[in-house]
Amino acid sequence: MNRLNDFVSALWQSLLSIAKIVLQSRLCTHIPKHSGCNELVVLGNGPSLRGTIDNHMPFLRERTLLAVNFAACADDFFALRPQYYVLADPHFFQATDQPNVQRLWQVLGCEVSWAMTLLVPHRFAKAMRTKSLGTGNSHLTVVFYNTTPVEGFAWFENVAFSANLGMPRPRNVLIPSIMLGIALGFSTIYVAGADHSWTRTLSVDDDNRVVSIQPHFYKEDEREEKRVRKDYMNYPLHQILQSFYVAFRSYFTIARYARHRSVEIFNITPGSFIDAFPRLNIGKRY
Repeated sequence: MNRLNDFVSALWQSLLSIAKIVLQSRLCTHIPKHSGCNELVVLGNGPSLRGTIDNHMPFLRERTLLAVNFAACADDFFALRPQYYVLADPHFFQATDQPNVQRLWQVLGCEVSWAMTLLVPHRFAKAMRTKSLGTGNSHLTVVFYNTTPVEGFAWFENVAFSANLGMPRPRNVLIPSIMLGIALGFSTIYVAGADHSWTRTLSVDDDNRVVSIQPHFYKEDEREEKRVRKDYMNYPLHQILQSFYVAFRSYFTIARYARHRSVEIFNITPGSFIDAFPRLNIGKRY
C-alpha cells in the first residue's frame, strides 16, 4: 500500500512539475561550463564564514568562489574576488530604491574589476533590462537560470535538473547556488558559511509576532536587519517552520542528484545544521 501511495504521489508531483515547467521555465536555458579549477566554494553569508575567511584564506584563494546576496557590500568582497555571484530573492530587483540594494548594484555594476558571472532568475530579466542593473560593467556577464520547483520521480527530477529547467524548491539562495555549481560543471563543491542555525534565534513575542535574528559574517546593517525582522513578523510560526523544512529537504534532493552526476559536495561550515552533505574540517585537511 505504501509503495502504491508513493507511486501515486510521485506521479502527481511529476505532472504538476511538468505544468510548472511549461508555464514558468525558459526552455533551452544554457549555463556555460566553467573552465579551469574544478573545485567550487559556495560562500554563504552565515557568521561562521568570518572564521573561514580569517583562518583559511589560502584554501579559498586556490579554488573558484561563488558569493551570494549582500556579500558584495562586505569589506572582504574585494579580497575574495568571487568569479560567480548568485541572486534569487525578489527583494534585489523590486526594492532598488533601498540604500542596501542600491549599494549592491553600485558594486556589481561599477566596482567589480575582474571577470565575474552574475546568475539571475529568468523572471527578473525584464527588471534587469528596464532598471539597467549591472549592465554598465564590462567585467560582468549576466546568465539567467530557471528557479521552477521540480518534484516527482527521481529519474524525472534528474532529467529536468540536467536540462536546467528547474531545481529543488529554492527556499533560499544556497539551493540554487549549489545546483548552479553542478550545472557549471564543477566536480567538487564546498559549502561554507551555511550555518542555517535559525531555530536557535527563533522566538515569539508577547504580541504573537515571530522574532528571528539572522546574523551574517559581516557587520550587520541596521536597516536590513530591521527589514528582515519585519518580514518574519508577517508570518505565523508554522509557516516559517514549514519553510525551514522545505529548505532542509531540498538539500537531500541535491545530495541525491549530485551522486547521480558524480559530484562531491562537502559541508565545511563549523556547526552547520545542514545534515544532507558529508562534513569536512578544512583546518585538519588543508
